Amino acid sequence: MERYMLHLKNKGYSPKNSRELVYKARDLCADMDASIRVARVASDFVELDVSVEQDKMESLVEKLSPIGTLDNARHVFEEEIAKEQGIRDGIFYFNNERFWESHEAFEGVWKKCVGREKELVQGIILLAVAFAHAQKNEESIGIGMLTRALEKLGNSPSMYTTIDVDRIRQKIKEMQAENKLTIFEI
Repeated sequence: MERYMLHLKNKGYSPKNSRELVYKARDLCADMDASIRVARVASDFVELDVSVEQDKMESLVEKLSPIGTLDNARHVFEEEIAKEQGIRDGIFYFNNERFWESHEAFEGVWKKCVGREKELVQGIILLAVAFAHAQKNEESIGIGMLTRALEKLGNSPSMYTTIDVDRIRQKIKEMQAENKLTIFEI
């Protein structure tokens, strides 16, 4: 089986519906060999982490249509990309509430970093993971991760490529003070 991230258009779901959506998706495709791992709910889409044979993908998407129409499908596999492209991808995914994919893209960048840069990128990864938890209605776990993200960002330079690290640090502190995750762009 192959792994995919399916993004279905959000028909009014919130992260509180995450568990219910996993069960619904599993029920909808119970008669086929497919695995639904998790549902994450963003503003505009429901992200389903699924495994299915490639030739059964169209059938799976059709069965999941009561949840929402397909917006995007991404085949997940270990890929080797240039560090700069990984950063661009990570930013794109983060800014489009595709936090799990942002985490994966920045993890590829992290593997190519050394020293202080490695710590800084890990801080960005932890922030993306915090939001991915919130999309599964696990906001308290996400809030708990903010301290680790802030520690990893430390006193790194104020900019990392096009990412305003000072702004991220400030946003993390604001979210900690409010005890609430608030989506923003990096």
